[in-house]
Amino acid sequence: MINSTTTYSNQLDKTEARWFAVYTKYKREKQVHLRLEEKGIENYLPLQQVTRHYTRKVVQVELPLISCYLFVKITKSEYVPVLEVPDVVKFVRFSRNLIAIPEREIDLIRRVVGEEMEIEVEPSSFQIGDLVEIIGGNLTGLQGKLLQQAGKNNILLELNSLGYQMRMHVDPKLLRKIGGKRMA
Repeated sequence: MINSTTTYSNQLDKTEARWFAVYTKYKREKQVHLRLEEKGIENYLPLQQVTRHYTRKVVQVELPLISCYLFVKITKSEYVPVLEVPDVVKFVRFSRNLIAIPEREIDLIRRVVGEEMEIEVEPSSFQIGDLVEIIGGNLTGLQGKLLQQAGKNNILLELNSLGYQMRMHVDPKLLRKIGGKRMA
């Protein structure tokens, strides 16, 4: 039974286009991206270059950064046309709320995808739960909570606005702890 006092948030606006995440069928992100382009709907599909090693060859492929997801920048009137695109499953909601993704988060993803550095690192003095900021390279300004440090240069940062965790290879020399803060 639904509580009548429960209210849900919908951040679609009639005039201001905002970013939202869309869930697609498996391995259909590129097709959805093209279909949205054909409809004139602004969208962003973050792709990363990945090297695949096969028995007789090495191949570079472009894969989505987040499987089955892409982002659309829409107004309220474009909501239904997005859902009408074949292979679009639904809009991503957080606790039943349709929440807009801040422009800075989309810019951050664009910077993460554009980053091509992979540097060997030495152990750092960071601890799990530290609030950190990247202070060098294309990712300068990225902030997140350090969730895990596996190996020398494998750092797991949490980005709260997206509700996702991104695993990044970052040189500890390019990280700084923010004000000695620690998050639970």
